[in-house]
Amino acid sequence: MDHAVIMAGGSGTRFWPESRNRRPKQFLKIAGEEAMIALTARRLLPLVPPERIHVVTLQEQIELAAEALAPLGVPRANLIAEPAARNTAAAIGLTALELRRKDPEAVFAVLPADHVITPVSAFRQRLEQALALAKRGHLVTFGIKPTHAATGYGYIELGAPLADDRAARGIASFKEKPDRATAERFLREGNFAWNSGMFVWRADVILAELELHSRELHDGLLALHRGGAALEAHGYRALPSLPIDIAVMEHSAKGCVLAVDFTWNDVGSWPALEELHDADAQGNRGVFPAGGELVAHEARGAIAFSSSAHVIALLGVDDIVVVHTPDATLVARKDRCEDVKKIVEALRARGRTDVL
Repeated sequence: MDHAVIMAGGSGTRFWPESRNRRPKQFLKIAGEEAMIALTARRLLPLVPPERIHVVTLQEQIELAAEALAPLGVPRANLIAEPAARNTAAAIGLTALELRRKDPEAVFAVLPADHVITPVSAFRQRLEQALALAKRGHLVTFGIKPTHAATGYGYIELGAPLADDRAARGIASFKEKPDRATAERFLREGNFAWNSGMFVWRADVILAELELHSRELHDGLLALHRGGAALEAHGYRALPSLPIDIAVMEHSAKGCVLAVDFTWNDVGSWPALEELHDADAQGNRGVFPAGGELVAHEARGAIAFSSSAHVIALLGVDDIVVVHTPDATLVARKDRCEDVKKIVEALRARGRTDVL
């Protein structure tokens, strides 16, 4: 693999109150003993050496990224700072310009910082397969075979197998997060994959496709990049805010899907911890990175989290999430955790930025 770029600029509002503006989800120890961004970088080794791992994140998160990745040997010079959040197309375009400047033939993978993937060996094998496709000019995305009728993921409708690699499929269409009935239909038809948000492509190819399909964004990035290493904040904020799917992938004839056989979890909200941590006999999961403890009596199917050595006690409650922090506590039904961001919005409206 030539290069890998970890996208680490998200806010992680659905993991409030543990996720905050000053330390969002990708820098938390939610899925193991390391921050999620460090777990993402570690699974790339040794296929991608540390000096070829890059991170694009917000300016105010650079120190967090440096702290998390220093033990793995990722150079600080490989951290690319965005002056503002402008969605994935701008971040990818900015990174592609920087990599093309250093290496005109650069090929790079784009990986969100907050996914959990097992086994790592299968992930690396698929990266190598995607690299071969990308070198031939394809825009490769990983498609996850659906295991249930998920309504929280986008879907990709699969096209015909590629002539040069029949293990990969063309892209017939992208589908937004569906309602339950539509998701069940996608599952029955068997011709849809979950959109993983992971990509592999040549820097020159993705830039050419950005110029073709999102000219305003491409030209704005090019002008800013020519200005030097320190991006002008006002100009960057004026760029169109588009996900790469809408900016390029929905329009490009070069896109393809590589089906993958590893287990993937995008860790989208607190209930995702059910797939990452073992349960007790009553189906409760206590996650305490700093050594806290869950005490449960006549309680089932709960998730309890605290990053401090705190005791969480549950009595006579089922299927809830409890998250303790020193200045805020969340108690929610598991089936409502997608709406935690509404609590964040309500707190912001009240001016409670101290707990955000």
